[in-house]
Amino acid sequence: MKHRVTSLRHWRRRADGWSIASWTGAAVILLPILYVLSGLLRSPNDNWVKVKQYLLTDYVLGSLKLVLLTGFFATSIGLALAWLVTGYSFPMRRFFRWALILPLAIPPYIAAYTYGAMTSYTGVIQATLRNQFDIALAPGTIEVMSFRGAVFVLTLFLYPYVYMIACAFLERQSASYVENARLLGSRRFKLFFRVVLPIARPAVVAGAMLVVFEVLSDYGVTSYFGVQTLSKAIFQTWFGMYDVDSAIRLAAWLMLAVIGIFVLERYLRRSRRFHSTTSRSKPLAPTRLKGGAAWGAAALCSAVFLLAFLAPVVQIASWAALTYRKVWRSDFGEMVLNSIGGAFIATVIILLLALMTARTARVLSSGAAYGLARIMTVGYAVPGAIIAIGVLAVFIALDEWLMPWYARAGLGEGVLVLSLSLGMLITGYVIRFMATGYNALEVGYEKIPRAYSEASRTLGAGTLRTFIKVELPLLKGSLATGFIVTFVEIVKELPLTLLLRPFNYDTLATRTYQYASDERIYEAALPSLLLIVVSLVPVILMTRMGRGKRA
Repeated sequence: MKHRVTSLRHWRRRADGWSIASWTGAAVILLPILYVLSGLLRSPNDNWVKVKQYLLTDYVLGSLKLVLLTGFFATSIGLALAWLVTGYSFPMRRFFRWALILPLAIPPYIAAYTYGAMTSYTGVIQATLRNQFDIALAPGTIEVMSFRGAVFVLTLFLYPYVYMIACAFLERQSASYVENARLLGSRRFKLFFRVVLPIARPAVVAGAMLVVFEVLSDYGVTSYFGVQTLSKAIFQTWFGMYDVDSAIRLAAWLMLAVIGIFVLERYLRRSRRFHSTTSRSKPLAPTRLKGGAAWGAAALCSAVFLLAFLAPVVQIASWAALTYRKVWRSDFGEMVLNSIGGAFIATVIILLLALMTARTARVLSSGAAYGLARIMTVGYAVPGAIIAIGVLAVFIALDEWLMPWYARAGLGEGVLVLSLSLGMLITGYVIRFMATGYNALEVGYEKIPRAYSEASRTLGAGTLRTFIKVELPLLKGSLATGFIVTFVEIVKELPLTLLLRPFNYDTLATRTYQYASDERIYEAALPSLLLIVVSLVPVILMTRMGRGKRA
């Protein structure tokens, strides 16, 4: 009891504007999610009984199989490539070190449309084989419009999550272990499975969890390929059956599954420690490969780069060149501004809130800091369709509460203002992607010794002055990283944008989806290419920053 009173007094002393803003932001993030979970407490309707009896099993099994297969292959490819480019030296290694990150700039749903058209009977692959080599493939031999195609596409365009995290971990944390193992005679496969894989487990798990969350939240790939998943089921129930209650119930069950995965991952890692036993660290020195091994490594990296970036980008660019005059309209500039402007506003809000929250968590007790961090980052583990349902419900409730004030202001009776505004979409973005900004700043604060802030306070500087003069300059790199990653994620987001955008508010992502849904794949190439370019610039900046840090 005495400890609780002491903790309460400590919290009250720290309860300044920073902490109030942080906990307010946490409440805003948590409110739509709690609303969705409350759907489990309501009485089910007749539609839900039918969905549960005839469709739910297929939805659950489809999601489970897609998560397991994509997670396994994306993690395997990402870790293998990370170990190749960090542990060995071979031709074009420096190029592949950053080039293998570039598929992150291509949204998986755009890759799905592209590969679906490329591998069809009239696509470039089969047409070339027939016309140039007189080879006619049996129907369905290489076509990707299937469950296997969904696994293929999601694997190729989600492996960079594992690759980036594993590369950073292996370069900084594995040098002493790998060098000792090499001195003791471990070579290649034995070294990888006995040393690299165990020590890289935290990086592998972190990357795999990102892949799992992305697969669960995907709608573009699964809807285009006809794969039955829970995320797709939410859209079908809402817009196909016009049953919001059943959609909320599906969203709640999917959210419980995501929370279960998250809790299980934390439970399995509760007693494990993966940090180095020494404060001395040095970069991992790659071993030079020779002969066939060197060219084999280069060939593997080339194949992945070709399939995951070069081939789809070249194909999209060629289609865009063919359809440019037909597709280009005066509203394309507006779409680009909508995509960039919405992502920019949301990213700035995310970083401001993340900055206040990360600083608040730094001065709170460990339990309160952990709770605040988990609340702020919970949105990233929740599929965009679920967040959209919760945000829409909350904004409609706010509009109903504010209707008397709307009438007094002369806006009319029964009018909706907030739930038809851009603010609703921005709120959805903030809840969904707060984790990307917060995690970057949390890592940045961990690198700043507390003694710096304490010395500033001892010299008479207040909280705000200490933040501006001492902490903020040291957080510039983390702010830049958080901005780039968050901006790219928001620009590519599809389900959330489809559900929450205002009337006649199109982005590059939604226009691409509209063209592809109408089977106008060639016309979808131009907005797809523009979206890739908008995403590619920040990704290239991020890779250059990474190379600068390693240098």
